[in-house]
Amino acid sequence: MSSDTPILPEDPAVLKAMIAALQAENARMAATIKAHDLLIQTLQMRIAKLRKQAFGKSSEKIEREIEQLELALEDLLIASAESATTLADEDEADPAPEAKTGDVDKHKPRRRPRISEATPRERRELDPGSCCPDCGGDLRLVGEDMSEMLDLVAAQLKVLQIARLKKSCRRCEKMVQTPAPSRPIPGSMASAALPAWILVSKFDDHLPLYRLNEIFARMGADIPDSTLVDWCGRAMKVLTPLVERIEADVMASDLLHADDTPIRVLNRSLKDRGLGKGVKQGRIWAYVRDPRPWAGTAPPAAVYRFAPDWKQEHVQSHLAQARGILQADGYKGYAKLYAPDPDGTPRLQEASCRAHLRRDFHDEWDKTKSAIAREALDRIGALYDIEREINGQPAEIRLPARQKHSAPKVEAFFAWSESQIMRIPGKGDLARAFR
Repeated sequence: MSSDTPILPEDPAVLKAMIAALQAENARMAATIKAHDLLIQTLQMRIAKLRKQAFGKSSEKIEREIEQLELALEDLLIASAESATTLADEDEADPAPEAKTGDVDKHKPRRRPRISEATPRERRELDPGSCCPDCGGDLRLVGEDMSEMLDLVAAQLKVLQIARLKKSCRRCEKMVQTPAPSRPIPGSMASAALPAWILVSKFDDHLPLYRLNEIFARMGADIPDSTLVDWCGRAMKVLTPLVERIEADVMASDLLHADDTPIRVLNRSLKDRGLGKGVKQGRIWAYVRDPRPWAGTAPPAAVYRFAPDWKQEHVQSHLAQARGILQADGYKGYAKLYAPDPDGTPRLQEASCRAHLRRDFHDEWDKTKSAIAREALDRIGALYDIEREINGQPAEIRLPARQKHSAPKVEAFFAWSESQIMRIPGKGDLARAFR
């Protein structure tokens, strides 16, 4: 027995008292854990509800509350993991998809990270040697046990010293030297990799430049904020021709997906009105080409365009030269794009977004548990099941499958919708979902 094992008393009464104390302590810990779990679930539900409100009509107050709740939820989850009495085994395989239920997904989240096949693998062999440690006999290989650890190669700054050697000709005394290599930002110390990392950190990871300045300081480089601003601006100017080529290629596609999202924009004319007043709502428009669902060969790509407001002329300007099919929501700014040119030439063919149709029924079901909304979701879900079966297949397979399986369901959905509209109040949210 280990010398660290405590010596228990032999008196039964004392032992019973110790057991009672441990049981009471376990009960208190269980109650605390249960309270934490309930609080975590409450925060998750509150965040989900706020996200729906922010999606419908964004406001700075809602977004700030979401950010604060997410921070509080993250702290609770970390504290829960820190106080866990058992260690999570990440080496266990994920449970089979068909074995999962809603309750399991909620209360037992996935632990094992999913790593892309493209991630580099480094093999390290732990060889016990060639001789048996017991008898000294020769060892032969009979197999191996393989496990994986996820490692990180930390970002590190380094200085590239470009030494251009000068040489003179022994015969004619001519000086010879290799020309200096070009730099992405002329006159700066930045190589191509550095501004690329800065742009991704700022615009994709949403790190402000003053925080990047602090990160670089930890790496041993004091890069002023003004220099980072200059590098961003000049790097974006260097990338402009590439952006224009990508945009021209995407917008020339015969099928585009379009959507927009609100974004907060600083409004300097309102900065004197107090905290939170110096912002207004702008718009980011996204135009996506993604032919992968029907085995297309063109690479997926997206174009983002900023607009200071939600006026129709912005989207009409963005898509002025576009031709083909446009899959989008019911935003009224698209209506003129579906009309033919004055000479009768068709411009864009409307392909309505089923996800937006489904969202209205989902919101109604979430609020009222309406049986009609539930049936609408089930009918739309059946169409999604068909799409999942033919996803990634070429057009000659997808079209017959849709005509055979989807078309009757769509016709039945519209016929069913007409009969339901007669049964519900005409001004309610459910009626608006049908319309």
